[in-house]
Amino acid sequence: MARKAHKGDSNAATIAHPAQGQDQSRRASIEVSFDEQAVLGALFGQFDANLVQIENRLGVYIAARGEKVIIEGAAEEVARARDVLMKMHEKLLTGEEMDAGAIDALISMSDEPTLEGIITGDAKTPPIMIRTRKKTITPRSAMQGDYMHLLAREDVIFALGPAGTGKTYLAVAQAVSQLITGSVQRLILSRPAVEAGERLGFLPGDMKEKVDPYLRPLYDALYDCMPPEQVDRRIASGEIEIAPIAFMRGRTLADSFIILDEAQNTTREQMKMFLTRFGQNSRMVVCGDPKQIDIPGGNRMSGLADAVARLEGVEGVGVTRFTAADVVRHPIVGRIVEAYEGPDGHAD
Repeated sequence: MARKAHKGDSNAATIAHPAQGQDQSRRASIEVSFDEQAVLGALFGQFDANLVQIENRLGVYIAARGEKVIIEGAAEEVARARDVLMKMHEKLLTGEEMDAGAIDALISMSDEPTLEGIITGDAKTPPIMIRTRKKTITPRSAMQGDYMHLLAREDVIFALGPAGTGKTYLAVAQAVSQLITGSVQRLILSRPAVEAGERLGFLPGDMKEKVDPYLRPLYDALYDCMPPEQVDRRIASGEIEIAPIAFMRGRTLADSFIILDEAQNTTREQMKMFLTRFGQNSRMVVCGDPKQIDIPGGNRMSGLADAVARLEGVEGVGVTRFTAADVVRHPIVGRIVEAYEGPDGHAD
């Protein structure tokens, strides 16, 4: 059964009846239907950007199916998301516009949600999702799920583990999602320009052409999450910046999603410099494989291991450790990683 959320309002959303006697602190699921479909485009936003914004702020999962929306997550946050969507719908019907700022304001004012209509149960926690221009991404391992929760919640996240576990890809996807919803203004991707055990010699061209080979994996992840023309346009406008870590010195990076890839190849001094670039309304993700250090000159003290040892447990800092079992490329990649690691977890 369903009932009108607001009695006498023919355009109000409809919601399911609550389950009786249930603990509202448990996981919850609710379906909201919108009778006035003319405003659904403005309600959901282009590419569901408004729904993604609510998901990122409240840590819920929202699926739009025609005029219906399914919201899943913790009971109180589901109620808040429901209340925000219904308020947005109400405002759109009166001719108001909904931009990222207006939605943020509604979310901030929803800290005392109406729990009526929330259905709780023992169902498995729904997967967290990242929506980008080209695809919707869900975790492919339990550790990826934990990592995606950290990406949506913590200020600084360290992702450690072998290649193929999705460390950088998921960070880029989360960054793209937040960029297109307007919760950050810039996306900054960086990595140390260190050769992987090779001497490449002189590279011709201007500075961009010299450093692009080192940054190619970051470009690949970007182009997988956004149409190429949008990536190129945002790079040209400065909304997306891809640069070696040396270019970060002396800057304060506010309103930004900042990703450092191949962080195991930073020195302690470089890592300290990078981490202290953090500015207001920013998020920083540091990715690397502590077992693949290519720092030249025989210096094996990695800034990544040093930073994790110092900062793990600090408020606002999250750490995810992937293993060969979390590799999501071809299954043989995981077996190769295991073969190269000794029984003590170090390379033979």
